[in-house]
Amino acid sequence: MKKLLIGFLLLSFVNLPVKAADYQLKKIVSGLGIVWGMDFISNNEIIFTQRSGEAGVVNLKSNSVEYLDGVPTVLSEGQGGLLDVAVNDNQLYFTYSKPVQGGSATTLASAQINNNQLINWKDLLITSSVNENVHHYGSRIAISDQHLYLSIGDRGVRENAQDLSNHAGKILRLNLDGSIPKDNPFVGTNKALDEIWSYGHRNPQGLAWDQQRLWAIEHGPRGGDEINLIKKGANYGWPVISYGKEYWGPFDVGEGTHKAGMEQPIKYYVPSIAPSDLVIYKGDIFKPWTGSLLTGALRGKHINKISLDQGLGVDSEERLLAHLKQRVRSLLVDKQGHIYFSTDQGNIYFLGK
Repeated sequence: MKKLLIGFLLLSFVNLPVKAADYQLKKIVSGLGIVWGMDFISNNEIIFTQRSGEAGVVNLKSNSVEYLDGVPTVLSEGQGGLLDVAVNDNQLYFTYSKPVQGGSATTLASAQINNNQLINWKDLLITSSVNENVHHYGSRIAISDQHLYLSIGDRGVRENAQDLSNHAGKILRLNLDGSIPKDNPFVGTNKALDEIWSYGHRNPQGLAWDQQRLWAIEHGPRGGDEINLIKKGANYGWPVISYGKEYWGPFDVGEGTHKAGMEQPIKYYVPSIAPSDLVIYKGDIFKPWTGSLLTGALRGKHINKISLDQGLGVDSEERLLAHLKQRVRSLLVDKQGHIYFSTDQGNIYFLGK
């Protein structure tokens, strides 16, 4: 078990549409690896995952980090590793790339914390997404109304996303114990997996509830990152339709941008920003932002803020904190509206009062 003490660093507010005298941007932890996921385990503690296969807890009072024992072996190659973490009461949920015969699979697990030890680790679902590729794992977790939603990338095999006999390129819905809800859209459907909630996704790495609706953001190919409003049983088109281009030339992917029976995104990005996590902002710290979507940008190296109109269309887009020039990987908002975010440079920042 390792312990790390870090001090605060006050930074400038270029690209931030608030008064610097009223708000602070602070680096609270540095020297970490790629922090892929974060969530609160108490008002003053954040649990985080590192893609390298480690998990730890940041104490927000002492600015210290305690690493946790008990993480199983993960395949930490390419885009794989220990990925998301979500907390529901005393239960922790993790996703990771599990080494299995034939390669690796995005896997959902549960555990609890006891004295800096992860205990009762249990794989709830080893998804049907096994591949020798080490990219497009997904895999974000969102919890709402006693259900758990899990995004899975297409694992680099485009045809997976339209094939309901596997989990790749899908968003899944489970009960909190890992069992399958009886009202999932494909329960009892021949040649379709019961866990599937929506399909036709490329690599969704952001997933968030606004209490009524499920939102997702996913990587496009060369252009064509998408924000989608997720509907039960809906098809989001990949790879049949896309706003992106082929990597090997200036050619459209698939058949174009529209097709009957396939959903259109709320917003798409050309060129790509390479989106990561997704949160719905609420709180008093940045009250005008309430209801906005915040996503990290890896290639774009900023926080992307999308304000919605009453019809759930895009009202405006802002690119925040671009002066940091860091790949923003994970986002977290506390009850008051303070924002915490991690970057691939091994830092965790605080934004608020």
